[in-house]
Amino acid sequence: MKKIIAFGASLSKNSINKQLAIYAAHLFQNATVEILDLNNYEMPIFSVDREKENGIPALAEEFYKKIGSADLIVLSLAEHNGAYSSAFKNILDWASRINAKTFQQKPMLLLATSPGPRGGSTVLEIAKNRFPFQGADLKGSFSLPNFNENFNAENGITNPELKSELLKIVNSI
Repeated sequence: MKKIIAFGASLSKNSINKQLAIYAAHLFQNATVEILDLNNYEMPIFSVDREKENGIPALAEEFYKKIGSADLIVLSLAEHNGAYSSAFKNILDWASRINAKTFQQKPMLLLATSPGPRGGSTVLEIAKNRFPFQGADLKGSFSLPNFNENFNAENGITNPELKSELLKIVNSI
């Protein structure tokens, strides 16, 4: 049975990206899903001075180990001013001090959504270009535009074309 680690790269308690990541992770057959909450990995802002004085935080080590335990990572990125959320970036910065290949060559389904028509496509493109250098084995990516019109808690993705597109990606992984 495949172990999936899924999370939304946001601190929001009602994160639409976390909702999308959980939904997508549960589309996989014969898999167990562990959901990470970035609120459980809150650390000081990364700096080389802090690292020199205090070492790498235990929470960064824990996050890195969670990634290492996965057979597949399902990650949905929140877009803050066209880039990663600062919370996610900070976790990534700390974990990269353990290993620059933070994602440890794990297969990854990369997602993004937003309330707007671009669906987090800017941050998705940044990650698609960057994450392979950090050890992600990108197997697919998907952007869900207009989250509030195309997703609900009971049915997940409600737009048939978008749902079909995601299912095609999931079935290819």
